[in-house]
Amino acid sequence: MTYLLLFLEFFQTGLFAIGGGYATLPFIQKMLARYPAWFGTLQLADIAAISEATPGPVGVNAATFAGYSAAGVPGALVATFALVLPSFVIVSLVARALEKYRQNRLVGALFSTLRPAVTGLIAAAAWSVISAALFTGAFAVGFWQAIDWRNVVLFAVLLGLLFVPKVKKLHPFFYFLAGGVAGVLMGLG
Repeated sequence: MTYLLLFLEFFQTGLFAIGGGYATLPFIQKMLARYPAWFGTLQLADIAAISEATPGPVGVNAATFAGYSAAGVPGALVATFALVLPSFVIVSLVARALEKYRQNRLVGALFSTLRPAVTGLIAAAAWSVISAALFTGAFAVGFWQAIDWRNVVLFAVLLGLLFVPKVKKLHPFFYFLAGGVAGVLMGLG
């Protein structure tokens, strides 16, 4: 039953998460609310981080990680296949139609209208990851007490390094590595 649910959830995500991998994260966040046994809030941040840090499309990596968290290797395979299947079918059909209607004004208008929706989905995913990383979730005690100050400082330092010319040219992998090392060191202290 878990595999069927994984397939249905990730098929739906693949069908409606238009705009790339980050657009899948809000769908995965909703899965967290519906199926808390599959993965937790902290794992959602891990899903985003690992998906970005590993080679390959972010959405596929997120589906693989979430499926693995929910049901091991078979779950990872089911989730990944279900996420990719709608895109494969749709792109195959659209490619045929696009060749025929490439110069049509309505087709151009459709693609123009999708851009703001995709931007909104990506912004929602970014806020989800940022809030999970920078806030403890204990807002009942107050906003300032809910902030994880160590993570905020780490974020500010890494963000500041992006503006140092020599450091700015480094591959993003080094930022992930530095953030991971700093996170481990902060966890030990």
